[in-house]
Amino acid sequence: MSSETAQVSSLPLPPMQYINFYTDDNVRRNRAPLPPRPIHDTYSMFGNTFNADDTIIRSLESQGFRRLYPLHFDRRRELKKLNHSLLANFLDLLDLLVHCPDSPKRAEKVEDLSLLFIHIHHLLNEFRPHQARETLRVMMELQKRQRVETAMRFQKHLDKVQDILQNALQSLPDQNESDSKFLVPTEILDHMDNNSNDNTCVDSCYELDRLMCNVVDNMR
Repeated sequence: MSSETAQVSSLPLPPMQYINFYTDDNVRRNRAPLPPRPIHDTYSMFGNTFNADDTIIRSLESQGFRRLYPLHFDRRRELKKLNHSLLANFLDLLDLLVHCPDSPKRAEKVEDLSLLFIHIHHLLNEFRPHQARETLRVMMELQKRQRVETAMRFQKHLDKVQDILQNALQSLPDQNESDSKFLVPTEILDHMDNNSNDNTCVDSCYELDRLMCNVVDNMR
């Protein structure tokens, strides 16, 4: 025999080890395990055998239990009645254990209590579809509220940005006014040309300084 023995487990592989089988390389080479086939007949779960065609919540008669309430009933009322019956039978069992511990009625009371618990559990399971619908409704309402709040915050930021842009556009000077402020009078240019021809010794920067001063004064 080999020193390394293969370990076989009746339970499925851990999730991470199972995920590692589905790498990109294994999928590309068709080495990834195939998904389990759908069950069409019977299967075992928690030690009990179930049929694939059975309803999610089976009736009490199909499970071999006697029904204690009618087919058409108020679940809230029946749960209260079962709870009261459970307390009454438990007190009867305590009375038997105190006065007659060897009485055969003790086993009957235990069976009655077990049947009451099964009925209560069955009625509570019948609320599971309603609970699932309500849970889904609450989740959808929460998602809707979060999306509406996100849209409202986005709209507020959008309005704020639009206001900032509008104020910036309004604060810009008029195009005609800005152009007129930077226009240089032709008289000054003609005067500069005449002075340059007549008095070449005069500093030419003087006329330029005066021109820039005029431009600054017009901008104020």
